Order: sequence, then C-alpha cells, then structure tokens
Amino acid sequence: MSKLIRGYEVVIGLETHAQLSTQSKIFSGSPTRFGAAANTQASAVDLALPGTLPVLNRGAVERAIRFGLAVGATVAKHSIFARKNYFYPDLPKGYQISQYETPVVQGGTIEFFVGDTPHKVTLTRAHLEEDAGKSLHEDYAGQTGIDLNRAGTPLLEIVSEPDMRSSAEAVAYAKALHALVVWLGICDGNMQEGSFRCDANVSVRKPGAPFGTRREIKNLNSFKFLQQAIDYEIQWQIDLIEDGGTVQQATVLFNPDNGETRAMRSKEDAHDYRYFPDPDLPPLVIPQAWIEHVRAEMPESARVMTERFQNDYGLPAYDAAMMTQSKAFAAYFESAAKACGQPKLVANWLMGEVSRRLNAADVGIEASPVSPEELAKIVSRIDDGTIHNKGAKQLFDSIWSADVHDDIDSIIESSGLKQMSDSGELDRIVDEVLAANPKSVEEYRAGKDKAFNALVGQAMKATKGKANPAQVHELLKKKLG
Repeated sequence: MSKLIRGYEVVIGLETHAQLSTQSKIFSGSPTRFGAAANTQASAVDLALPGTLPVLNRGAVERAIRFGLAVGATVAKHSIFARKNYFYPDLPKGYQISQYETPVVQGGTIEFFVGDTPHKVTLTRAHLEEDAGKSLHEDYAGQTGIDLNRAGTPLLEIVSEPDMRSSAEAVAYAKALHALVVWLGICDGNMQEGSFRCDANVSVRKPGAPFGTRREIKNLNSFKFLQQAIDYEIQWQIDLIEDGGTVQQATVLFNPDNGETRAMRSKEDAHDYRYFPDPDLPPLVIPQAWIEHVRAEMPESARVMTERFQNDYGLPAYDAAMMTQSKAFAAYFESAAKACGQPKLVANWLMGEVSRRLNAADVGIEASPVSPEELAKIVSRIDDGTIHNKGAKQLFDSIWSADVHDDIDSIIESSGLKQMSDSGELDRIVDEVLAANPKSVEEYRAGKDKAFNALVGQAMKATKGKANPAQVHELLKKKLG
C-alpha cells in the first residue's frame, strides 16, 4: 500500500533521456564530443538544410536493442521514425525526428531496492530520437545564444508507467536505470554533461480516485534535484487543491537555488505536435539474426550476476543486489571474495566501511585506495583471529589514507593491532580483573547483566584492546559459572 502524504497518494512516472555512446550523431557523421566550441559540430544534415537527407546510425540501433534485451522488452522487428513538429530557437529544422506510434523497444521492467525492500517498475517503451540544440542565457548581455552542437545527438528516451508512489522510489528507479545503461555500455551516464537526464510526471489523488492532472518537471540532471523537485511539486499540488484550486497540466522547471518549481508553458498533448512518419527515413527493420547477434555479445547482466552471487557465494538478495550496483563494484567484490573465501564478510565491508569512505570522498569504487586484495587480507585476518573488528577498522583507515602501502601483516605488527594469542596470559589477566572487581562479580551473580559488560571492559582495558573479545566473553562466562 502506498504511503499517503497529507491524505493524498502520489503518482509518478519518469521519462529519461540517455545519450547513446556513439561517436557520431544519429542521422549524420557529425561528432558528439562534449565541450567543443559552440556550433563547430553541427552539419548541414543536423540543420536539415535543403538537399540533405538523414541516414540512421547503426550503432544507435544496436544500443537500443541491447537495452531492450536487458529489460526483457520486445524489440520491434519493424518500427517507424516520425517528425515531432514544434518551434523552438534551438530546433532549427522546426521538427525533431523521434518515434511515436511504433517505438523500437516496447515494454520491459526495471527491478531495484528502496532501502531493503524490492520494487519493480514497468516500462511503457524506449524509443530512438535526436536531441535538440542548447539555448545559452549567460554572458550574452541580456540576449540568448544558440549552440547547435547537441542537435542530432542520439538519445534513447525511456518511458516508465506511472508506477512510483514516492520521490524515494523515483530516485531509486532512476539510479537503477542509470546503473543499467552504464553497465550495458550504451551511455556514459555523465549527468553533469547532460548524458542522462530525467523528466518527472507528478500528480496526486485521493486513494482510489482516478489519476490526477500531472505536471511534468523537465531536465533534472541530478538525483538530488530529482528528489527535491518531486517533493516540492507534491506539496505545491496538495496546497493548491486544499485551497480550492485545480491543477492544470503544464511543463515546469525546477530551480535548485530556491528548491521550487515554476510553470514554463502549458503541457502539450501528442496531437499538438502533429506527428507524422518522416518521409526521408524508411521503416527501421531489425532482423531476428541481428537481435541474436547483439544478445550473444552482451555482457553478463546485473540481474543474472545478482542471482549468481546468491547461488555461488550464498549472499542474501539485498547484498547481491548491492554488489552488482556497477560492473566495477561487482568485479571488486568478486576479486576480494575469491581471495579470502569469505564473501559475506567482504560484502559487509563493501556495504559498510568502503561505501562510507567512497560516499564521503564522492568517488566510485574504481578510485578506492584499498585494493580488493588488501580488503581480502583484512577480512582474512579478522576471520583467523589475528585482529578484531575495531582493529580492522583502524587498519583499513590507515591503508586508505596512506600514500605508500606496506604489507598488511607488517602494518598489523607495527601498529600493535595484533590480538593477544597467549591463552595463558589472557587467563591470568581475567583472574586479576575478577579479583579487582568483586562488586561487579557480585552484581552479575545477582542477575545484573550490565555488570558483565563492565568486567569485559576492564579485561579489554587491561589487555590494551588486544584481546579477542569473544575469547574474553567465553573465559569470563566460564569463570563466573
């Protein structure tokens, strides 16, 4: 059941534009490099000058097929390109080549976790289209400049059903989709450069009522902004309805400076764009042999790898999903797990200390200063009793911060992190602790469990933290009876 906000159910669908990782544009040979000087990568074809004809980029189609296979969708053997007609300064042709009635990818699902709860979102479609140019409003003395370098850049627009019921769910879906397109190698996922951006359709309704009127928040290029924009829009719509107003269908923009959305224009419907088949492009025909060729060359999917990690390494479903959040993360886990034979402990460290450090530094696992082999050795030394968890964290922190990495065992020795292994010495220390703390012994025997923890603390203090806590517990229990 959906969580209600002020008595309203939230309904969210996302339209995501993933820039495909081809070297040239979707209908011309112009390059797609980011950061080139304005208007140096726009050809006559991109501008639809008289006498030019578009030619479809085979690589863009292949990437669409790869995506369709990964999400379990139907890859259409026959699809149509259409002209989406509208006027905007950064669209010099006066239309955008897209797909409307017959997209190349139809259906499919994205599975993900929100916290540790599994979710699934159904996809409506994914279609190929070209990007428009870009309007530049800064440094032009009150005027607007137009950069047409992006015009014709290949996009895969991925449209979800309105299955999401919170901003947290929408962000988790967007992150899962982002991870997938990067995993497949069809998009570099660079949100700062506009390679992956989302439009969020948001509406609210009373439980059981028909869908409310949606407003579309355009061009959200960070997961943080996606969540903030949706949360603001939800409250804005509820406030409007509670004040007796009516939500009007509109396209809105999110301002990250003040955290608010504002209407840009009334939302168009499909008939406003006067879609019709592009006369310059024949239908896209994809033979089954091509689909099978793409399937054979695809990497192991995150979904299949997740199942393999559960079966081969005994990981719970949530842990396995976290280990496959990216190819690099999965490779790091598998390398460390094989090296030490303790996959669950490795997974715990990756979800705990390693992720904490990566998030704080805002870097990916590729940039981890602690190698998979080093993490495996830390886990091995915990498992064989050489160090305890507290010492392992100290060891991990010192390796993370070091410019030059010494051998793990040498660091353990030089840092004094090695646990006490002399059972006779520990037995003597525990006897001394019991003799020095008769009141705690008496309280424990009277049923006060806190007294036992105090005795453990005294024993660990006496050993300067070098004793194995489990061994201390065992000895104390034995001597106390």
